[in-house]
Amino acid sequence: MSNRLLISVLFLLGIGCTSTDIKPEIPRIIPQPLEIELNKGAFTLNPQTTLKADETLGVNASYLKNLIREGTGIELEETETIAANQIVLEVAGTDTENEEAYELEIDKNSIKIKAAGNRGIFYGIQSLRQLFPPCFEDGSCEDEKFAIQALNIKDEPRFVYRGMHLDVGRHFFDIDDIKTYIDMLAMLKMNTFHWHLTEDQGWRIEIKKYPRLTEVGAYRKETLIGHYNDQPHKFDGKRYGGFYTQEQVKEIVAYAAERQITVVPEIEMPGHSQAAIAAYPELGCAKEPVEVATKWGIFEEIYCPNEKTFAFLEGVLDEVIALFPSEYIHIGGDEAPKTRWKSCAHCQQLIKKEGLKDEHELQSYFITRMEKYLNSKGRQIIGWDEILEGGLAPNATVMSWRGMQGGIEAAKHGNHVVMTPTSHSYFDYYQSENENEPLAIGGFLPLKKVYEFNPIPEELNAEEAKLVLGAQGNIWTEYMPDFDKVTYMAFPRAIALSEVVWSEDTDKDYLEFISRLERFQERMDHLNIKYANHLYEIEGELINEDGNLFYELKTLLPDKEIRYTVDGTDLNSSSPLYTSPIKIDRNITIKAGVYEDGELLGSQFVQKLNYHKAVNKKIELNVQPHEAYNAGGREALINSINGNSKRFGDSEWLGFWGDDLEILIDLEEEVPVKKISTRFFNANGQWVYAPGSVTFSLSADKENMNSVTVERDKNSGDLIIPMSASFAEEKVRYIKIEVENYGLIPDGKQGAGNRAWTFIDEIIVE
Repeated sequence: MSNRLLISVLFLLGIGCTSTDIKPEIPRIIPQPLEIELNKGAFTLNPQTTLKADETLGVNASYLKNLIREGTGIELEETETIAANQIVLEVAGTDTENEEAYELEIDKNSIKIKAAGNRGIFYGIQSLRQLFPPCFEDGSCEDEKFAIQALNIKDEPRFVYRGMHLDVGRHFFDIDDIKTYIDMLAMLKMNTFHWHLTEDQGWRIEIKKYPRLTEVGAYRKETLIGHYNDQPHKFDGKRYGGFYTQEQVKEIVAYAAERQITVVPEIEMPGHSQAAIAAYPELGCAKEPVEVATKWGIFEEIYCPNEKTFAFLEGVLDEVIALFPSEYIHIGGDEAPKTRWKSCAHCQQLIKKEGLKDEHELQSYFITRMEKYLNSKGRQIIGWDEILEGGLAPNATVMSWRGMQGGIEAAKHGNHVVMTPTSHSYFDYYQSENENEPLAIGGFLPLKKVYEFNPIPEELNAEEAKLVLGAQGNIWTEYMPDFDKVTYMAFPRAIALSEVVWSEDTDKDYLEFISRLERFQERMDHLNIKYANHLYEIEGELINEDGNLFYELKTLLPDKEIRYTVDGTDLNSSSPLYTSPIKIDRNITIKAGVYEDGELLGSQFVQKLNYHKAVNKKIELNVQPHEAYNAGGREALINSINGNSKRFGDSEWLGFWGDDLEILIDLEEEVPVKKISTRFFNANGQWVYAPGSVTFSLSADKENMNSVTVERDKNSGDLIIPMSASFAEEKVRYIKIEVENYGLIPDGKQGAGNRAWTFIDEIIVE
């Protein structure tokens, strides 16, 4: 039996009810506690219930009283004496030295939450909260009494850093939205809110010493419409912006502190600073007026590393430090093009004077100088993994976002790390392959992949692993114009992440998590939190059995049924019941849905399968796809299924970073072929470029090739680039496709100087 869930024999015999037969909520706590033992019986919360709390726990006592009052209408009377029918908050030792640990003991007479201090007590309250029915969240329960399941919980978090990020630079959200966000993080026992306050598109925090930062830098003249990859770019022509006063910042920091959440502010440097340079042009190397950015991406306007800039940033940080008690101040450090520095006489003289190798080491000089200033004020810096380039500042903590490698390198160097890779924690990515998903930046990060995330890389030994503080989910808001879109993108993926960073990694059971999530989402309904509900979607998988192809349909929830059609007709409650995988030996369109009591839950699933001549044949690649974009393996290129036309990152698109690609398909016998076609993704804003040319070749013997080379217009801005070649029909066995990588991303584009990605879809042979 798992040590995470110890179910007593008494409970297995039946949950005991109170004398009034009020049934307690079945415990479905998220994140999963370390140990939970369910016992017979229940505690009854009623108007006679009292509260006894140690005097050092006043903030938590007030929080709990407000929670109970709003959820049940019951006003807990505080008492200093022990009594029956009582909730007790007690400072006491636990079985662990972890200050965030707690114990929750419930029997018919009392609810006791014990911990070493306020932090653990607060987390115990959050677990207690989830023992109430979901209607508790908005006070809509009709009962006047509440039965709380008798149990014992011993719990503590796996990681010390459990964070969520929110970018308010691209889009701005008012303080009530920020408080709602913090409330959700608190319920999930997250302890860090990373507040991204400055960007090219808007400066969002009042700095009294530099008023133009908000007078000018907080507002842009217009905003990009649609996706960055849409060409030509279109704008709405409407002035947009806003900022937080210092009084509002103090209010948010205090609000978060009451919920045991530390707010880590981010003040970007040296890049992502165009809004600041728009306010004070002398901070840039060009010393010329610029506008606050109106579209997304990476911009060449970055801080010039001169004494005026350093004095400015120190002045900004002085006010930031006064507002935020956090040990960490995030200084960004990511995506800082060096174009301006390369042409700046002062920068080149500084490189020579300091004995630096290049502009990357100049950035390290910049970051190290700011680190020393913050260290002198008793603070530490944290930054994105680009701060590794040119040499890591000695005391810096690294947020590893471009995969896990930056975190691995930093940990081996002896620095602390927070893991936040795009592959598992960028919640601005699409979360479903449903064509009706709202616009997002791209990529694909489903809930299951978040839940399976392990922030400790295998490459680290035991001592190095201790330097991984935890993990963080990121919400970048280019395509989130309102707060409902923020919560839709954040939840339920942030819920899965909460379990990753709190609960033990062993014995994780995704389906069991889903059963708890289904109930948790009912809580969010009562809280009026918009979220993405994909629990009732169909998952499809192509399987190969002894050379025969079948398509399997799955649903996450085992108590639901699947109905389907294969002729493209729409579903209804009398459509065939799915019982076994569907054989694929022709072109078909599958439509399917999850049903309960004759009602379709969720959206209709649609999958077209094009059974062409290369399907289920042999295929070889000269290079392997990147591990982050290889979900379907090489067979995905000839499995009859096209990738999503709006986003890459699903199991059909294969991604290659910087490599020329050669594909060889063996049809296993000579067959007539007249056309070969495929598609490439072309999301330049995400470093993805369709190839410059593709050569298609046919051969009967692998030696004598009939080849056609297809060139494409490198200036095309279409998101999907189809490329094909037609031949006089001939019998062949082998097909070779040579794909030329685009090369280095040009100056002025996002990712300039880096190798471009190639994403290729199904290869169709006719």
